[in-house]
Amino acid sequence: MALRGLAGSGPGSRGPLGQAGAADEEREAPAVVAAGDAPEDVEEDEGRSRGLLRWDGFSAWLHCVCVVGFDLELGQAVEVIYPQHSKLTDKEKTNICYLSFPDSNSGCLGDTQFCFRFRQSSGRRVSLHCLLDQFEKDLPVYLKKDPAYFYGYVYFRQVRDKTLKRGYFQKSLVLISKLPYIHFFHTVLKQIAPEYFEKNEPYLEAACNDVDRWPAPMPGKTLHLPIMGVVMKGDTHISVILPTVHEVDLFRCFCPVFLHSQMLWELVLLGEPLVVMAPSPSESSETVLALVNCISPLKYFSDFRPYFTIHDSEFKEYTTRTQAPPSVILGVTNPFFAKTLQHWPHIIRIGDLKPAGEIPKQVKVKKLKNLKTLDSKPGVYTSYKPYLNRDEEIMKQLQKGVQQKRPSEAQSVILRRYFLELTQSFIIPLERYVASLMPLQKSISPWKSPPQLRQFLPEEFMKTLEKTGPQLTSRIKGDWIGLYRHFLKSPNFDGWFKTRRKEMTQKLEALHLEALCEEDLLHWTQKHTEVETVDLVLKLKNKLLQADREHLPVKPDTMEKLRTHIDAIILALPEDLRGILLKTGMT
Repeated sequence: MALRGLAGSGPGSRGPLGQAGAADEEREAPAVVAAGDAPEDVEEDEGRSRGLLRWDGFSAWLHCVCVVGFDLELGQAVEVIYPQHSKLTDKEKTNICYLSFPDSNSGCLGDTQFCFRFRQSSGRRVSLHCLLDQFEKDLPVYLKKDPAYFYGYVYFRQVRDKTLKRGYFQKSLVLISKLPYIHFFHTVLKQIAPEYFEKNEPYLEAACNDVDRWPAPMPGKTLHLPIMGVVMKGDTHISVILPTVHEVDLFRCFCPVFLHSQMLWELVLLGEPLVVMAPSPSESSETVLALVNCISPLKYFSDFRPYFTIHDSEFKEYTTRTQAPPSVILGVTNPFFAKTLQHWPHIIRIGDLKPAGEIPKQVKVKKLKNLKTLDSKPGVYTSYKPYLNRDEEIMKQLQKGVQQKRPSEAQSVILRRYFLELTQSFIIPLERYVASLMPLQKSISPWKSPPQLRQFLPEEFMKTLEKTGPQLTSRIKGDWIGLYRHFLKSPNFDGWFKTRRKEMTQKLEALHLEALCEEDLLHWTQKHTEVETVDLVLKLKNKLLQADREHLPVKPDTMEKLRTHIDAIILALPEDLRGILLKTGMT
């Protein structure tokens, strides 16, 4: 089966002004696919032809695949890790064990899919795969991997089996990856997990071999990714089309609380501590991921756990009462959390998410003191007062869709566009102000260090809002100034600004390089000493290395021009110096 899809398409999947700046408008996520025989025009062993080593292709997508089972003596245990050379610390294995099974109270009979996220062990050497490095810089921010975290994509099966002592067959197939491609990996699991439970290890090994032949996930490309060649009849390829690799069914997740969606958008934007209490890991993980996604294309910089258990290695850190709750979004199902996290300021209690077409009753905003147990009625428990007035027009549009039984996909498009426009209206004034911190190009001299960015001054920024604030692009009224003041103290602003500052600093470095290339450097050396010339060559070589290492946004011919300059200067030097400089690295 071939799955085809474009991760960057669809309203709200990318925006002109996101956390990575205006350049995101031109970037698209990798179009991806999953299963089946590759079309004739796609070379299945493309990876091999690029000279990749065994498992290099697999590592571009997955860290490993785990099988977690239930042992009567040991409890949950990792039974299989594939490929066998994959490295997981004991702490990581323990996290995977407990996060791969629903809590016993969830009562998940049959097949269940969900997602979790956990922190890498501190002792682990962070290795960024060369293939991932190549395409990572071109991805929209919400698709970039976080080197400090793993995602676990779970397909859990629990069925009655009288032949087993426990009376139930319980097993999870888990894909461990750094890529936040939720929709994609859930689709892959749907294809391979049911057959794996029938055929066991040889089937898993064959599936991993297929993944190893996949090309790397490149931005803007439609990829054919064959896996366990599900039937081809004649010339017809059975295809599952993926419009995006990362998005969840937004409206289905927000459906019980859509009247409060703007307030939830503010809470996520501001990095407020937020708990989602749900009846199962599927509901908890989908809702947490929908919340994180609602501020796209701005990246959510705090920690978030789609499914969090009492066995998690960060349980004590996140539930302590000795300090204020951290900036994190937790998805939980265990009733124990109703008591443990009742001091948290914002709690969303949801019931069972209804299938598409069925609409649950709208929950109310309630005071926190009313939340006693997980059996409490669904609701948003908070004393938070939103800065912005609710957009009644969009609420009426969504309510009308509910009454007319508009498909969930169509409702999601409306909600995603609404969140996108809200986020862009908020971020555009910040982008505009930050762009003004960039020094003028005429101030860049090839013979001086690149100029520094001007400092971000909150009060100076606030003054710009009167004429160029969000009122230019949004009809929503309210205390925008108060919202900005709160945002400037949040982890999301800190992460966004650090990223923008790094991008702008790299742009200055690139412009400095281009200014150097336009100079007659050989003529300059004729007026200076050999010591000064050698110093210049070494500095130019360092510039080249930096440009390559940091992927500086230089014009295509700039690097070649600089190499030509270096070669010309070295050739003009005495032979002894020439030999030394040539040994200091390739030009």
